[in-house]
Amino acid sequence: MSPPGDLDRLSDAELKGLVVKQWEEMVELQRMVAALRDEIARLKGGPGRPNLKPSGMERGTDPKPPGGCGDRKRARGSTRSKLTIHEERTIKVAAPPRGSRFKGYTSFVVQDLVIRPHVVNFRCERWQTADGGMMTAPLPVGIDGHFGPELHRFVLAQYHQGHMTVPRLVVLLRSLGIFISKRQVVRLLIEGQDGFLTEARDVLRAGLSSAAWITVDDTGARHKTTNGFCTQIGNTHFTWFGTTVSKSRLNFLALLRAGYDDYVINAEALAYMRERALAAHVMARLIEHPDRCFAGQNAWNAHLETLGISALEVHPDPVMVATEGALWGSVKAHGLLPATVIVSDDAGQFNVGQHGLCWVHSERLVHKLDAFTDENRTAQATVRELIWNFYRDLKAYRCAPTKQRRAVLRARFDRIFRRKTGFVTLDRLLARLSANKPELLMVLDRPDIPLHTNGSENDIRCHVTRRKVSGGTRSDVGRDCRDAFLGIAKTCAKLEIAFWDYLGTRLAVPGGPTIQYLPELVLTRSKPP
Repeated sequence: MSPPGDLDRLSDAELKGLVVKQWEEMVELQRMVAALRDEIARLKGGPGRPNLKPSGMERGTDPKPPGGCGDRKRARGSTRSKLTIHEERTIKVAAPPRGSRFKGYTSFVVQDLVIRPHVVNFRCERWQTADGGMMTAPLPVGIDGHFGPELHRFVLAQYHQGHMTVPRLVVLLRSLGIFISKRQVVRLLIEGQDGFLTEARDVLRAGLSSAAWITVDDTGARHKTTNGFCTQIGNTHFTWFGTTVSKSRLNFLALLRAGYDDYVINAEALAYMRERALAAHVMARLIEHPDRCFAGQNAWNAHLETLGISALEVHPDPVMVATEGALWGSVKAHGLLPATVIVSDDAGQFNVGQHGLCWVHSERLVHKLDAFTDENRTAQATVRELIWNFYRDLKAYRCAPTKQRRAVLRARFDRIFRRKTGFVTLDRLLARLSANKPELLMVLDRPDIPLHTNGSENDIRCHVTRRKVSGGTRSDVGRDCRDAFLGIAKTCAKLEIAFWDYLGTRLAVPGGPTIQYLPELVLTRSKPP
C-alpha cells in the first residue's frame, strides 16, 4: 500500500478511513502470521491454535423444547425397558424380626460385563480314505486362524469405535491373558476384510442412488507420510469416507462414481461440458467419435490423445473439463445422484449438479469479521440479527412450505444482502453472499434438504480423532480399512444398529442378533413414506 501524497490535506473523515483500512490490513497480516505459525507447529508436531467459538445460529434459532424432571424419569424408564435380563438372583433377608410379614420382592437391576480369555482346543478328526488320502474335519464357521471371531470383533470395535492405538490394544489384550503380538493385531485389523470393503462401497452406491440430498466435507489426512485429504459423503441414513491425495473437483467426481472406473460421454456429460464453457470444436470431436464409454483412465487418456485434445493449450483446459464431464457422465450412467442436491460449505470442488450452500458457514463469515469502530460493530450485529431471524423463518418454511412464503423470503433475502452498511468489508461480504442466492435459497424449491452441513461436520470428527490418535496410514489396505470401518460404524449409528452386533453378524459370532446387509437398509430407509 503506497502512502498518500500529503497527509496534512486529508480531512478527518479521510484520515479515519485510512486508519481503519490500515487496521484491516494489519489484522489480515496477523491472521496470516498466525496461520503460518500454526502450520510450523503442526509440522513440528506441536499443538495448533484453538478454533474460534461457533456463532451458535443453529441452536439459537431452535424452539426451546419443554422438559423437566418428569421427562428425565421417563427417559430412565424407557432405557431400563430395553435391557435384556440374563440372570435373576433372589436375595433373602437373613433373620426377619418376629411378627414380620412377607411382601414380595423389589427389583434392583445391575449391568455388568464379563471379559475373560476363552481358549478352545479343537480336536479335528482325521480319516484315511480308501484311496489313501486324508480327510480332516473342518473348523466351525467363523474360525479363521488362531484367534476366534469374538476376539476379532473386540479388536475391530476397540480400534475403530474406541479409537485405541495398536500398541495400547496389544497391552490391553495381554493384560486380559491373550498371548498376541503387535503384528498379529495388525493382521486382524487389515487382512481378509474384503467383505467389509465391498459393503462400505455398496453403502455409498445405495446412498447415492436413493438420496434426495447429501452433505459433503473434507479434512486433512496423511498416507504414506504424505499429506492428503479425506472426503466425507453422507446424509441421515449413511456415511462414507474416502482418502485421496487431492481435493480437486476431478477427485470429487471420481469419488462420486462409487467404485466404478469408467468414463462416459452421454447427454449429462455434454451438458456439464457446455456449462463449463468447453470449446464447441472440442465437444464436436467427442460427439462425432463413435466410442462413448471407456474402461479406465488409461483408455480415456488415449482417446483424448487420439482426438488431439491433449495437445490443445487454451483456457479453460479442455482435458480437465472433458474429463470432469466424462466422470459426471459416468455418475449419471450408473443411476447415481438422480435428483440429489449436494449441500456443501462453499468449497469449489463440491459445486457440481444441484448444489446448495450451508447457512451456518455463510453466517460464520459475518461472525468472524473484525470490526474496529462502534459503527462497524453495530452494523455487524444488525446484519447478524437479520440473518438469524431469516434463518429461523427458513426453518419454519421447511415445515410448512407455501408459494406465498417462498416469494416473501426471496424478496427479504435481497433486502438483507443487498443493503449498504458503510462497513466496507461487510458490504463486500454481503455482495458475495448475495451472488450465492440460488444456492443459499435452494431450500425454497427443495424443502427436504438441510440448511447446514452439521451432519458432515459431526461425521468427520471421528476421522479427525483417528488422525490425532494414530497419525497416518502406511499401506493402501490400511487406509481403505480405516475409511471403510469408520464409515460403517457411522452408518450403523444412523440406522440405529449397534456396531458390536454388526461385527458379530459379519464375523459369524454365535448367539447374537442377525444384522441385514447395510446397503439394503439404506435403500429401505431412503424410500419416501
